[in-house]
Formats: sequence, C-alpha cells, structure tokens
Amino acid sequence: MNISAVSFDGDMTLWDFLKVMRHSLQHTLMELQKQVPTPRALELTIDEMIAIRNQVAEEVKGKIWSLEEIRRNAFERTLEHVGHPNKKLAAHLNAIYLKHRFEDIELYPDVKPTFDVLAPHFKLGLLSNGNTYPERCGLEDYFAFVIFSQDVQVEKPDPRIFEITAQRAGCELGQMLHVGDSLENDVAGARNVGARTVWLNRERMRNNTETQPDYEVTSLTEIPAILGLERRKL
Repeated sequence: MNISAVSFDGDMTLWDFLKVMRHSLQHTLMELQKQVPTPRALELTIDEMIAIRNQVAEEVKGKIWSLEEIRRNAFERTLEHVGHPNKKLAAHLNAIYLKHRFEDIELYPDVKPTFDVLAPHFKLGLLSNGNTYPERCGLEDYFAFVIFSQDVQVEKPDPRIFEITAQRAGCELGQMLHVGDSLENDVAGARNVGARTVWLNRERMRNNTETQPDYEVTSLTEIPAILGLERRKL
C-alpha cells in the first residue's frame, strides 16, 4: 500500500462515547431533579433524555450543525417535557453536561500506544461526526489534520467529507487509510471514494452487510502491522 495518511473516527473508535454520554447525562439528570423536584421530573430517565435529544437532532438535521446547540435545545425540550420550560436552566444543564462530557472522557487503552508507533511514519488525523476536539482528550499532539462534520456541514458517509479530509491531509484518496467502527459511515463511506479502510470491530460482531472493509481488526494495535510496521514495538 502507498499510504501516507491515516484518518480515525472518534466516537467508539478512540473513546467510548456511549459510556461518557450516559455518565454525563446522569450528572445532568441529578441536577435537573434537584432544581425541579416534581413527580414528572423525578420519573425522568436517561433513555428518555436520549430519545428527546435524537428527536430534536432529526428535526433540525441540515439546519443546525452545532452539536452543542442541538444538545442545549434538547435540554430545553426535556424541561418542556417535564412541564417546567426554562431556557436559563436548560443552559445550566447543558454546561454541566458538557463539563463531564469532555472532562471525564477516557481513551481506549490501545489508542496512544498505536499512535506512538504510527505518528513518526504517517500523517494522522481525526474524521468525526462528533465534537470531541483532540485537546479535550490529550490527543492534540498527534493529529496533523482534524475534520468535524459540524464544521464542514457534511457528515459521513457523504463522499465530500472524505474528499475534504484527503485535501487537508495533502494526499490522494487512494493514499489514505480510514479507521472506524461503523460499517456504514466509516467503511462504506471511505471505500466509495477509493480510500483504504479498516473496520475496528472491538466486540467481534458479525458483518451481515454487503460492505466489506479492506481489513478488520479487534484492536488498534493491529494497524501498524497492516501498514508494514512491526507489532513488537507496541
């Protein structure tokens, strides 16, 4: 392979987004119930909060790209749901959520060891539909390029975001290897524009789709060997 750049998905590839998201919502829910101790609010669950957020995101899809704004709108909707509309409180809840969302994030243990091996040989980058900036999780020194869908207003698996990524990386799409956990967003999206792909399948799930990655791994530590680097360095 003539690979010069490796792009990585963020959520569920480099960190467990679902874990930190639910953790952050738990802190937020506790504050909401403290501020609004009504029966309706006390019965509210994290799953209901997630459903409300997803509904809001669907309603504003293509109109609002800022994930932090979408989250704040979701808290406004949540307060309406419990019969206590209050935009100031929604902003307060959003601040609590974001504090834990970014300060309590944990990288998977295979991330930095793998990056330490790859970084001297390849341009590394982040390509994400999320909004976890590298400096918020200790990765700011590794990435030569960072692409967020909310910034370029196009999201994976749209071919345009991969084209933008290759431009930022200063390489042809055929010289880029993209690593991610989603067969649809990461593997199919990258393959459709001619990039090489690695499906990170940590849970060893069965691939029941027609999408076939170039490589499948269960740990990021397998990637250096794919790129011709010795695994014993990890």
